[in-house]
Amino acid sequence: MEFRPPHAARTVPISISLSLAMMLATTTIGCGGKPVSNADSLKIGAYSVVREVFHDGLIPAFAKKWKAETGRDATFEESYNASGAQARSIGSGFDADVAALSHVGDMDLLVKAGKVAPDWKDGPYKGILTHSLVVIGHRAGNPKSIHDFADLAKPGVGVLYPDPKTSGGARWNINAIYGSALREARAKDAANPDLAAVRDRLRKVQSNVVNMDQSGRQSMASFSRTGTGDAVVTYENELLLRAKEGDAIPYVVPPATLLIESPIALVGPSIAKHGNEELAKAFLAFLTSAEGQRIFAEYGFRPVNPEAEDAVAGRPEPTEVFTTDDLGGWAALEEELYSSGGLWSTIAAEAVQNRGK
Repeated sequence: MEFRPPHAARTVPISISLSLAMMLATTTIGCGGKPVSNADSLKIGAYSVVREVFHDGLIPAFAKKWKAETGRDATFEESYNASGAQARSIGSGFDADVAALSHVGDMDLLVKAGKVAPDWKDGPYKGILTHSLVVIGHRAGNPKSIHDFADLAKPGVGVLYPDPKTSGGARWNINAIYGSALREARAKDAANPDLAAVRDRLRKVQSNVVNMDQSGRQSMASFSRTGTGDAVVTYENELLLRAKEGDAIPYVVPPATLLIESPIALVGPSIAKHGNEELAKAFLAFLTSAEGQRIFAEYGFRPVNPEAEDAVAGRPEPTEVFTTDDLGGWAALEEELYSSGGLWSTIAAEAVQNRGK
C-alpha cells in the first residue's frame, strides 16, 4: 500500500458489502439492491493518523460483522484531518456521528460546543480508544547516537517535529520532551526542581528543529523522502505503519516517554438527527473489543483492552511511562506551554528571532 501524505479534510463515502467491492455515492445502495437508510449509515470525523487502520482494517471487519449479525449492509462516510481542525469542523456543523481525535483537549472543544456529552469519559477505558508512545526515529546506524530526548538537545542534531499550532501530534511530542526534562529535575530535587534546566532543555531542542511542518505525516515525509534532519519525534504507530508499508525507519523508545492516549466519543446531536444510535454504539463497542484492538495493533497502535495485549508482545518497552496527568493534566499543559505567554510559545518566538539575526 502506498504511503499517502495528509491533505485537506476529505470525505470518502463508501458502501461496504461482504466482498467490499462497492464504492458508491453517499446515497449508497447495499448489496441487496435496496436503499440504505440513515440507521445503517455512519459518519466518522477522525484525526489523520487513524486513516489507514479505519479505512483498510476496522471498517471492513465491522461491516462484515454487522452484516452477519443483522443481515444489513452498513455504509460509512469518512473524514480525516488534523485533530484540531477536525474538532473545529465538527463543532461548527460537520455532522459526524463519531469523533476520534488525537487528545482530550480537542474532545473538550466538542463538549463545550454541545456536540459531545460531558460524561463521555464514563465509557469503556475512560473514553480512550488507542495508546501509543512518543518515540524518536533516526538515520540508519544511528550516527548521532540518539537514545533519549536529552540527545535531541546536543549540538549538531537536526530535529523534526510538526508545529503544535496545527498538529495535535506535535503537542504530544513536545509534552514528552518537556515531561522527560521535568521528571529528571524532580528526581534530583522533588521539592524544588530546577525549572531553569527544564526550560534550557526545551530551548536547546527547539533551536535544533530544522523544520516544523503542519502535520506529523508531513514531518515524516520530510525526514524520509527529502532526507531532512537527523531525528524525527513521532508516534510509535506511525513508524510501525511505515514499516508495514515497506518504508521502515529505525527508531528508539526513550527510557522514559509519554503514553499517548487518543479519545473517541459519540456525537449526540448528529446521532439524534440521523437515527443511527444502534449502529454508532455497535461500532464503538467493536473498536474497543479485543478484535478491534488487535486490528489497531496490526497498524502499530498499542491496545487499551488488556485482552489484546498479546498482539504487541515483543515490542520494545520503556523503563518508565508517564502520562499527561503526571504533568498536571492536558488543560494545565495547554496553558503552561502553548498559551501566548507559555513556555514553548516563548521559546519558539525567541528561536525565530535568533535565526533572523
